[in-house]
Amino acid sequence: MLTHTPTPLVTGARSRARDAGRAAALLVWIASRPRTGHRLTAFFATLYYAGLRPEEAVALRVEDAVLPSTGWGELRVHTAAPEVGKQWTDDGEVHETRDLKGRASGDTRTVPAHPALASILHTLVAQDQLTAGDLFFPGEKGGLLAGSVYRRAWDKARTAVLTEREYSSPVGKRVYDLRHTCLTTWLNHGIPPAQVAEWAGNSVPVLLSTYARCITGQTVELQQRIEGPQKLPDAPLVPGPRGSLSPPLPRAPGRAR
Repeated sequence: MLTHTPTPLVTGARSRARDAGRAAALLVWIASRPRTGHRLTAFFATLYYAGLRPEEAVALRVEDAVLPSTGWGELRVHTAAPEVGKQWTDDGEVHETRDLKGRASGDTRTVPAHPALASILHTLVAQDQLTAGDLFFPGEKGGLLAGSVYRRAWDKARTAVLTEREYSSPVGKRVYDLRHTCLTTWLNHGIPPAQVAEWAGNSVPVLLSTYARCITGQTVELQQRIEGPQKLPDAPLVPGPRGSLSPPLPRAPGRAR
């Protein structure tokens, strides 16, 4: 369940190009950081391009991805590792491995990997010499990537890249907003809500109740879709009974006026 209103980086049709440039600038800045910058960039790109939740991305392993050298790839999401605190886990770890939110135990969700994301992950595998069972985004000391690490990196990037006014705004303030940006982009470009819900791991009612106000720029296209089907025959409308407008009724054959 969301505890805040989605504030994606992409906030409207007019600002999409600008906001895409802003997102790119944030990822480029993170990529320039020493040691783990390339890995964190790939982590954030997975949220931005594939709409994974952060807890799903940290649990993603190389064997869960199909990554061609070019074109679209595929991510098979079947595990989430949210942070619950050491006191709430049996083994004293910060993360707890769980099945996917809203899914049956052992269920898998297949998500398309945008060509740009497939290329980023393909490069990461080669650069870090990852094998099938390895995590894509391990922490510096191994194990799962800590939320404090990626949240701190995201905040530093926003501080470095954004203006003071942009930094103070809620747009893109949370790492989770990268997922919101992805889902909003899919919806705004005509992907059916049922398909978006399947990729995102939401139900359709939850998806629409959460993102309905984020959908923009489709009014003209939707009007064009219904303009023809709702159009009446070209016959002129004439006043009907009690002043209503209705098409003239055809006369029965052979009847006089």
